[in-house]
Amino acid sequence: MVLLVVDAQNGIVDERLYEFRKFVGNIKKLIGAAREQGIEVIYVQHDDGPDTGFSIGDDEFEVYSEFQPMPDEKRFIKSVCFEHGLHMIVPAYANSTQDNEYMTREQAYHYYNEFLWPERYADCVPMDRALELLKK
Repeated sequence: MVLLVVDAQNGIVDERLYEFRKFVGNIKKLIGAAREQGIEVIYVQHDDGPDTGFSIGDDEFEVYSEFQPMPDEKRFIKSVCFEHGLHMIVPAYANSTQDNEYMTREQAYHYYNEFLWPERYADCVPMDRALELLKK
């Protein structure tokens, strides 16, 4: 088991996220629990490409200050996980999103966590269950 911290970057993690404070607190708990249990923490970052303001070398690309990786923790540029057979577990309120032209951030959060991801791409579980799984 590993803990993937995905898209937790300056250009994404801010007050626009649904349940922002809860999201930040839960990610910090997951990272702390994984490190305590000796579980590898891997950071996966989104890159929009050169000259976008959201690419390698840009401040928006960097990992959010409260989730900083340890020097020995791996960082990767995002590619597709699902096609590689990885079993994904998504803890409640340890993922978030912003408003878009189709849905509010709350609607989008519920859409992904309660409809799109379960039984297709990931097991969406309560935060307490996710922390239990890190201890196994």
